Amino acid sequence: AVLWETPVLRSRAERLERAGDHLWRVIAASGTIRGHLRVVADPLGIRYRAERLHLPSGAFRLVGEFWDADDAVAALRG
Repeated sequence: AVLWETPVLRSRAERLERAGDHLWRVIAASGTIRGHLRVVADPLGIRYRAERLHLPSGAFRLVGEFWDADDAVAALRG
């Protein structure tokens, strides 16, 4: 398995904490978890998925898929 480097975010509103080989928790400055950021290889480049964990099912729910990590993290703010 490829261990991806942690994406660098332009915003200081969140930080990333590794949760797997391709997965990071998105943590707000207050310490609350906003969701997860997953790196996905695409034939055209690297994609970033914004996901939220659905606790009752234990499955991740896709919020959106983006070319930019900051865009994916922004989708988790709302």
